[in-house]
Amino acid sequence: MSDIFEKAELVLAEINAQSPANAAELEAFRIQYLGTKGLIKGLMEEMRNVPNERKRDYGQLMNRLKQDAETKHDALKEVFEAQAQNAAGSALDLSAPGEPVPLGSRHPVAVTMNRIVEIFTRMGFSVADGPEIEDDWHNFTAMNTPEDHPARDMQDTFYVVDAPGMLLRTHTSPVQARVMENRQPPIRIIAPGRVYRNETISTRSHAQFHQVEGLYIDEGVSFADLKQTLLYFAQEMFGATKIRLRPSFFPFTEPSAEMDIWLGTDTEKNYRLTKGTGWLEILGCGMVDPQVLENCGIDSKKYSGFAFGMGIERQALRLYEIGDIRLLFENDVRFLRQFAAAM
Repeated sequence: MSDIFEKAELVLAEINAQSPANAAELEAFRIQYLGTKGLIKGLMEEMRNVPNERKRDYGQLMNRLKQDAETKHDALKEVFEAQAQNAAGSALDLSAPGEPVPLGSRHPVAVTMNRIVEIFTRMGFSVADGPEIEDDWHNFTAMNTPEDHPARDMQDTFYVVDAPGMLLRTHTSPVQARVMENRQPPIRIIAPGRVYRNETISTRSHAQFHQVEGLYIDEGVSFADLKQTLLYFAQEMFGATKIRLRPSFFPFTEPSAEMDIWLGTDTEKNYRLTKGTGWLEILGCGMVDPQVLENCGIDSKKYSGFAFGMGIERQALRLYEIGDIRLLFENDVRFLRQFAAAM
């Protein structure tokens, strides 16, 4: 039995005497003593042959063997790794030119949306958000859109097959409805986001686009407040000096109007863009219909308000003089790269 102890003591002395000079020798040391077929594991298997009264002593000897081997291995590993890093660092030529890293940029639609938000937040509007999968009430009924309205037709709206009464929102007006339901005036918000309509036959040529809508409700809000707000926006966004409001119709506003900005006809580009009129349509607006206020729990005899909405893609086309709206959605890097420097 003393032979087992003597063999273990001999291995311990070998471990302490070993001095690997490099990483390769250190790996050989690990395999020899700490590997799955190494000497230490073989000696541990001899525990079954040790008498019970000597097992404790033998176990302590095995622990010392393993600890000494692991300590030496870990210490030398750190030394060799540090040496390798230093060698790599000394070989690095810091004066050599680096590899160019292409810079990304925001999409023109995102930049335009942020610009619109920034202008209205300066006027005291806060940003509101809501779900893109909406229920019929918030998307249509609360907005004074009757059941026989064309927007409810299956050809215009994407309904969720597995959830009756649920749909992809067709505008960001549901955000206004949710805010009015949960907050009493004064309310001054804008609601930017994605909307969905089946308009493949239109000039948009896609089912998803972006809108931003605004809402202001308080005591004594008038059409004059709406006009001044939109005039300030047109001046800040486009540098426009004049706007005009043409009568129109929207289910959720009364009276309703389309807003145009004056571009003039002094250049060929503006002449073609405005079809010779000098005016370019930008957005729709109007005074909030009293029925919409009542639907959302707001006293229409005490409060009044205005609302407006615009497609963000249309504003991006004007800002960056893009000739085809489809370019915004084709993900052509050659097209998008043109805007990297400007953003």
